Amino acid sequence: MFRLYFATLQFMSRLPVPGRWSQGLEVDQYVRGIITFPFVGLLLGALAGLVFVVLQPWCGLPLAALAYVLALALLTGGFHLDGLADTCDGVFSARSRERMLEIMRDSRLGTHGGLALIIVIVAKVLVVSELSLRGSHMLAVLAAASVAGRSASVLLMYNQKYAREKGLGNLFIGKVSGKQTALTLAGGAALSLLLVPATGLFAFAITLAAMSVLAWMLRRTLGGQTGDTLGAAIELGEVIFLLALL
Repeated sequence: MFRLYFATLQFMSRLPVPGRWSQGLEVDQYVRGIITFPFVGLLLGALAGLVFVVLQPWCGLPLAALAYVLALALLTGGFHLDGLADTCDGVFSARSRERMLEIMRDSRLGTHGGLALIIVIVAKVLVVSELSLRGSHMLAVLAAASVAGRSASVLLMYNQKYAREKGLGNLFIGKVSGKQTALTLAGGAALSLLLVPATGLFAFAITLAAMSVLAWMLRRTLGGQTGDTLGAAIELGEVIFLLALL
């Protein structure tokens, strides 16, 4: 289990995880690490949340909230933000399904992707600032948001079709079992409840509902899911969880 956790952490972040900690695992075994997604989110969210907590007394809420967003982007290498931008560039291009998938492969940033990045980053800064003003325990809240986003992304993997012939997303999409999905969601729900006892479970449920709708819409539009749509789900899941806490 520990090797799976560190392999997943290495895959989903830019943290310097020693190779020996995940030694012996083949790439096609990474799908078993899906159950560690909530705990990978816990670590990443706590580290980024710590940046907010440390900086907030010195530079105020908006700048500390922006620092949290930037810290999380640095920890993940902007991987999920890139997926969000590519997904929006493709889906909102109003082209054929094949052309949408081609656009999503293009490394250039389009108008829709740029707008999506701006909206999500601004939304995170505003809602984090508002939650802090309301007296929320921000380290726990921000850790829970990362837990929820990564846990809910399993809904875009289970019983889904991979929209391409090959790619990183093919490691998970359509290959996650019902048991793995249930364990991942149970872990996310438990951590959300522990971190934010009053409203965490409610916010997690709202996030799952939103991700279920997103999965259905993307499957209808693209014919399945890709690695980019998984990244988009994680980013949107974090925002929705934070909004639900309001």
